[in-house]
Amino acid sequence: MSAETHEETEYRVSTLELFFDLVFVFTITQLTGTLAGDTSPLGFAQVVIMLCVILWMYFGYVWLTNAVAPNTTVRRLLLMGGMGGFLVIALAIPNAFGSAGIAFGVGYLIVNLVHSGLFISAGGPGSAAAMARLAPFNLGSAGLVFVGGFLPSTPRAVAWVAAVVLMIVSPYVNRRHGEFRIRSAHFVERHGLVVIVALGESIIAIGIGAAGLPINLQLVIAALLGLTLVYQLWWCYFGREQDVRAEHALATMSQSERARAALSAFGWAHAPILLGIVVLAVGVKKTIGHATEHLYLSGALALGGGAAIFLLGEIYFRARLKIGTNRWRIIALLAALATVPIGLWLAIAQVAALVVVFGALLAVEAKLRA
Repeated sequence: MSAETHEETEYRVSTLELFFDLVFVFTITQLTGTLAGDTSPLGFAQVVIMLCVILWMYFGYVWLTNAVAPNTTVRRLLLMGGMGGFLVIALAIPNAFGSAGIAFGVGYLIVNLVHSGLFISAGGPGSAAAMARLAPFNLGSAGLVFVGGFLPSTPRAVAWVAAVVLMIVSPYVNRRHGEFRIRSAHFVERHGLVVIVALGESIIAIGIGAAGLPINLQLVIAALLGLTLVYQLWWCYFGREQDVRAEHALATMSQSERARAALSAFGWAHAPILLGIVVLAVGVKKTIGHATEHLYLSGALALGGGAAIFLLGEIYFRARLKIGTNRWRIIALLAALATVPIGLWLAIAQVAALVVVFGALLAVEAKLRA
């Protein structure tokens, strides 16, 4: 298929898809709250496992609506069924490795069945055939998540990790994913909205961290620094029309190249981008109420490490699509990690240091681009 033919069939993100994203807002909130409640290595590992499991199918629905416009009553009802499955998953997140494991597995199985069924029945010749070969892998991973929900916590973690591994290897075992039809404008816009949702959670974290506290100068400064940091993350992703350049990069590729780039740049790269935002939101939440105190190592790592994870995903995203140089972003990643000792001394100073790091990065990139 030529780029010209492809662009003739472009369409924008629908309001139903935006409505669908509302449940993802709740999912991110649940993950952030769960990590904030347990910032131990085990708690972090559990959140990473759940995020990977959830993102695989959430991105799967992005691919679905990219190929299947939700323009009939049946399609809309099925999407609402998938949304219901995601809601069950989100409700189960806080205790997914405890008593809510079965609910998490059932919700995930529903999400998979709706996704595969709608994709195969309405995805068009190329996408439907590619999905038919991918569906057994997806349903296999869903089966591991479902069965894992009935197991004790340690075997459950093993089963869910195995599900994540199966997700990761499935596109390379089944190499026909290049047959998926990707509409570049819709695809880029949809992922950008997912990032906006995650960034919104960081702003929510500021409000939650400030709940019940007196509104004084200290709190206002801490909140404004947190908001500035979130804005800088937004600018890193969307600034200087990076999303437009990403769309153009996809549009100039052949169909098979576009599908491979979509998997790597918008799948593998966006996982750390979203994880970084979630982790950073936890750090911001812990900082707001203790701005003039020191952070524990977990809180300081959440701030510096979350920023670094976000930049790691950004670096891969830009490199895969060849839409910008990354030297200064690599330096910023290392500088973000270097702010951790500052947080162990004074929480608000680490947030300010991260604002300086991102501010310097954006200023240098703006100068180079000019």
